Amino acid sequence: MNYGNGNYGNGNYGNGNYGNGHDGWGGGSWWWMAIMMIVFWGGLIWIAVTLIRRGNHTTHPQSPTMLPPPPQAPHEILAERLARGEIEPDDYRQRLDTLQHGQPRTGG
Repeated sequence: MNYGNGNYGNGNYGNGNYGNGHDGWGGGSWWWMAIMMIVFWGGLIWIAVTLIRRGNHTTHPQSPTMLPPPPQAPHEILAERLARGEIEPDDYRQRLDTLQHGQPRTGG
């Protein structure tokens, strides 16, 4: 191999096609590479966040413990208030009669 006779620089390396620092991309292509790198990493992060957010809602069906409790019947609420001491037994009976019959009963 004789590098001094021009055989090595016969059109590929010696004439500036590859040795000009741009590697054949031209002068402004580094902007495109920078933009594409930002788009690539931004897209990957967006996909990851989207999958994580959707994964919390769709991959696990709601278990019965996560459902809100069913609404209580009025007489159950009244019984709980009596048990907690919020109302007196006479008041409980009067209110229960009102719930059952529509109007309070008078007398004992």
